[in-house]
Amino acid sequence: MRRVSAPAPALASLPHRLALCAALTLVASCGGDGTADGGRLPAAPPGVTATAGSATSVHVMWNAASESVGAYEVYRGTTKVEEVPGSQHMVDVTRLRPSTLYVFTVRARDTEGRVGPRSREVRATTPAAVTADRSAPTRPGKLRGRAAGSRAVQLSWDASTDDRDVASYDIHQGTTKIHSVGGNQTSAVVIGLRPGTRYSFTVRARDAADNVSPVGGPVRLTTAGTDDGRATAPTDFRATTRRVDGAYHLDLDWVPPRTDGVVTEYQVHLDGRPATSLVFGGAAPRDRATYSFYLGPEAGAGHRVRIRAKLPDGTWGGFSTERTVTTGATPRPEQP
Repeated sequence: MRRVSAPAPALASLPHRLALCAALTLVASCGGDGTADGGRLPAAPPGVTATAGSATSVHVMWNAASESVGAYEVYRGTTKVEEVPGSQHMVDVTRLRPSTLYVFTVRARDTEGRVGPRSREVRATTPAAVTADRSAPTRPGKLRGRAAGSRAVQLSWDASTDDRDVASYDIHQGTTKIHSVGGNQTSAVVIGLRPGTRYSFTVRARDAADNVSPVGGPVRLTTAGTDDGRATAPTDFRATTRRVDGAYHLDLDWVPPRTDGVVTEYQVHLDGRPATSLVFGGAAPRDRATYSFYLGPEAGAGHRVRIRAKLPDGTWGGFSTERTVTTGATPRPEQP
């Protein structure tokens, strides 16, 4: 079979060729997902679950999609019903109807505002409403557990009783609710923890009328492995003083630790003791954070300062490098 060469394009087709070239250039300048800077969209959150917490609420949980997530959007059917910061991986969807089947999905939104695909659908049916129920379930008994490696623990407890039925169990880490399971379950696995870290867990029972039991006794567990804190410490920490209106202030700036979620809370230690805490709102800095606070009017006062972050798992991370400052002194170059 003889191959025939195509004739050379005529000059009249040049505008068409230029337009095609421009279109191809535009496509080439975009990422594979259509983003202008070539970045990837956040992945769909994995591990999504939904458990009825009461006749009017469902507890939705998921695992982290990536480290660049700024927020998660939770949908009931096609309706967006909740939005939480990227450091949070659970939410209680409330104001639902009793005896109703609901379908939920979760989407991740990165720090640039790009929204990824929806997660797989999960379903939960709320129990029937209970009228005139003011009796809370009994306290869950004999909470026990064990570390399951370096990043998870397994918990179990004795069932509570209720004059109707227990709808769910809420699991707390310290004072923060971190998980929920159905009323027919008396065990749970908590993941996303840090190696070599001590945790305290408690459990409370909830009925369909949202009556909550007294908290059960705590269990304290330490995950396997070691954690010297370096991976969770703020980096490139800098400290300087400045004089304003006759008094000195301490200016701090640092790079937040790279964690599973956004860090919103920090603790500043001055001269070996906690001096102040700061909490950022929904727009917590991810690239570089700054903070300033009052020291006093005295010149020549020396101070040692360092900072640590409260991590998304509820524990404190490692301390930054300690810096030394003197009020009124000429700043010296920071040592790494």
